[in-house]
Amino acid sequence: MPDLAPEVELFRDFLRIRSVSGEGPAGSYAQAVAWLEAFCQRLGLPTKQVEPVKGKPVLLATWAGNSDLPSLLLNSHYDVVPAMDEFWNVNPWTADVVDGKIYGRGTQDMKCVCVQYLLAIERLKAKGFVPRRTVHLSFVPDEEVGGVDGMGKLLQTPEFTSLGVLGLALDEGLANPGDAFTVFYGERTPWWILVRAAGPTGHGSRFIKDTAPQKLMRMAERALAFRRAQEDALGHDQNGCKHGTAKKLGDVTTLNLTMLRTGVSNDNGKTFCLNVIPTEAEAGFDVRITPHLAPKDFQTLLDKWCEEEGVTWQFAPWTRPLKEHHLTETNSSNPWWVAFQEVVTGMGHKVEPEVFPAATDSRFLRELGIPALGFSPMKNCPILLHEHNEYIPIDTYLSGIEVYVGLIESLASKDKLEGEDDQLKRRRVR
Repeated sequence: MPDLAPEVELFRDFLRIRSVSGEGPAGSYAQAVAWLEAFCQRLGLPTKQVEPVKGKPVLLATWAGNSDLPSLLLNSHYDVVPAMDEFWNVNPWTADVVDGKIYGRGTQDMKCVCVQYLLAIERLKAKGFVPRRTVHLSFVPDEEVGGVDGMGKLLQTPEFTSLGVLGLALDEGLANPGDAFTVFYGERTPWWILVRAAGPTGHGSRFIKDTAPQKLMRMAERALAFRRAQEDALGHDQNGCKHGTAKKLGDVTTLNLTMLRTGVSNDNGKTFCLNVIPTEAEAGFDVRITPHLAPKDFQTLLDKWCEEEGVTWQFAPWTRPLKEHHLTETNSSNPWWVAFQEVVTGMGHKVEPEVFPAATDSRFLRELGIPALGFSPMKNCPILLHEHNEYIPIDTYLSGIEVYVGLIESLASKDKLEGEDDQLKRRRVR
């Protein structure tokens, strides 16, 4: 293999840290933060570790500017989802380079951005750039499992409050298979829901009415009918083929039945008494509510389905669901959107604003009224987050560093923007 650029080798080194969400508190989270902190300190950036939840450290770093101006926040998460090794063509933890592509879990989601931020700052410092606005960096855990113990807890700490007024936050986006950068100004609100049914028991040979599994399945049928209607609105036929539509995934609400649990067992589920009707049944649903549907209106539907079938529902207790949508404006009322768009298009790139189809840490920031844009500079690149054989082309990775150089340099150079005071006033009112 030919020699690789130092920026690539650095990235590969970070990829080899197995910072999987479920495993991280046992040590790999600390390893990832130590790697990032060493890099920050090499750049001369003051750092601070915060650990709102034991074993789940957050790293904060600061490039100081004028404290009288609202600052910038560059956020990224260092945790990754698991990789099923048997389905990969390469080892997902060795950062192999094949045909000009860097393979590994986290190459797109989102360790590339963690490193690109830092390399961009390194290049800016090397040419003597001094930011007018302070630039903060946050590296957080647990985004892949909902972010509650990561960004969610960070926002409740005095260390976050000490960052001062934030003007704009950048966070992760997605690759774009076309010749444009996708920029996300909002996201579908995630609701993870548990539905429970109770009913009579009896012998499996009898016609017993309104058993727990019957009630649960009738409610599930109502929910899945809603799902079919949303899929039709997106423009997919029964074979999964997409036909003429202007809608994208973020424009509709997805609902998926992801867990079913019932049955009578005397050995913790190894075998079941199939001739006994269970008295309880439970289902889990993953729902992503589009900004075009108010969460309260979806809740009304959910209440109706459950009431009519005699079942109950609750939010999964390990989540913190939002009850309303929070969006960042992508028009002239938001001076940061105007500034961001001018920079990126000025570098010769097209920008496509969208609603993020899943959930990111940006939702916690937007809930506070902080403008947040989801952006990962990957165009002409397949979307491979959470996929087997996740990769990023070397050229895409390296060009992304230059994009961040231009963005950070321009945004951190801004004096007070026209309309910025009005935007801050609206945030305080909220």
